[in-house]
Amino acid sequence: MPAITGNDYIERINQLNTNIWIDGNRVTGNISEHPAFKGVMKSQAALYDIQYDALVKDVMTYQSPLTGNPVGMSYLQPKTKEDLAKRRAMVQQWAKSNNGMMGRSPDYMNTVLMALASSAGFLNGKENCFPSNIVAYYEYARENDLSMTHTFIDPQVNRARFYFEDSEDPIAAKVMERNEAGIIVKGARLLATQGGITDEIVVITAGGVDDEANGLAFSIPSNSKGLRFVCRESFVGGDSTFNYPLSSRYEEMDTIVVFDNVLVPWERVFYYDNIGVANSFMASSSFLPFTLHQVVSRQIVKTEFVLGVVQSIIDTINIGEYQHVQEKASEIIVALETMKALIMKSEAEAEIDKWGFMRPDRTTLQIAINLFPRVYPRFTEIIQLLGASGLMSIPTENAFQSSIRKDLDQYLQSKSKNAEDRVKVFRLAWDLTMSSFGTRETLYERFFFGDPIKLSSQLYKSYDKEPFVQRVKDILG
Repeated sequence: MPAITGNDYIERINQLNTNIWIDGNRVTGNISEHPAFKGVMKSQAALYDIQYDALVKDVMTYQSPLTGNPVGMSYLQPKTKEDLAKRRAMVQQWAKSNNGMMGRSPDYMNTVLMALASSAGFLNGKENCFPSNIVAYYEYARENDLSMTHTFIDPQVNRARFYFEDSEDPIAAKVMERNEAGIIVKGARLLATQGGITDEIVVITAGGVDDEANGLAFSIPSNSKGLRFVCRESFVGGDSTFNYPLSSRYEEMDTIVVFDNVLVPWERVFYYDNIGVANSFMASSSFLPFTLHQVVSRQIVKTEFVLGVVQSIIDTINIGEYQHVQEKASEIIVALETMKALIMKSEAEAEIDKWGFMRPDRTTLQIAINLFPRVYPRFTEIIQLLGASGLMSIPTENAFQSSIRKDLDQYLQSKSKNAEDRVKVFRLAWDLTMSSFGTRETLYERFFFGDPIKLSSQLYKSYDKEPFVQRVKDILG
């Protein structure tokens, strides 16, 4: 099957009848029609349709090495620097359609899976590891254009440095049994964004394992028996794109994933019962450089959007002549151009890895992922500082269709826009930075790749500082 369309995606997810719970109730009927999911599923479907846009089809797809059919470019295993540029162009083409607001658009997990398959050789000869299963699943996902969610982390029960779970029933998902059919998994995992609205879920241990039963990696369909997705409260404010221009379209639900004695067939198991692999595979594989390349490519587009929102506020209320305003806007410009320079540097300094694939420079991308979690909350603050009371003077769409329209037209007009258009700009800024959706976006970008302090520590430990220390030694004689 070649790259799918939006309708293919919607139909497949509806037919799964996945076990999804929200606000204490199980979702019934077509999930694509549920208020919490219909907006983001429509936006996701639009991404798949772009794959068949004649103007960008060559950007979005490439020819499958197995079938010759067009498949998603985000599955491409890069062997040249030009391939990396192709991947970036594809990611940013999709990101521009949603202004980078969909952090878990399909290209993210496609990239994760591509990276794991490209490093499957790391698992060769290791106990309870099945590298051929990863490669086979990668090819299956590519040829069927699967949508996937994932879960990497355990529930936040006790964040002490040394914590050993001792409950009778497992809290963190673990292997309870091994039989001829596969492994039996019980417990829970966090935090599957888009959980329940994808074809499959990929479960991977990201490290820090001290019990071999917790170290596992596998993939299963989202409607597997015993699998449940428990949703947080929806941040969709309503259907109106006037009132909720972002949350009505891009609210990516976050879910707790519950495994109630779920059978994972052997052909879907990547590894299990191997602490060494569970604690090292993600760091030793090409997971980090390839996924960071995708993430930073999207974040660049999101930063462009933030700059557009900021300049729209400046133009609307005519505050561009103030130097403090110019300084704040310039902060975003500096961040944008820095991120763009880093992604280009990562490609310019890419090298072929031991398995024959072109990896973007990891250190450069680590710097980018240390930068963005710090600047994005500042973006939010800048919008709040520039918008000020205007971010609270934002009547709804119905107000403009009521008998008080004349008052709104008179008192909410601005230098460059009529009242309705002015409020549209400020409602967009509010939804980006102050609504429940907007504050979730800030938290999401702050912790996208984990604790910022740990990211800094990893960068410090991995960065080669010795040449610079040697300079100091040289001048001191």
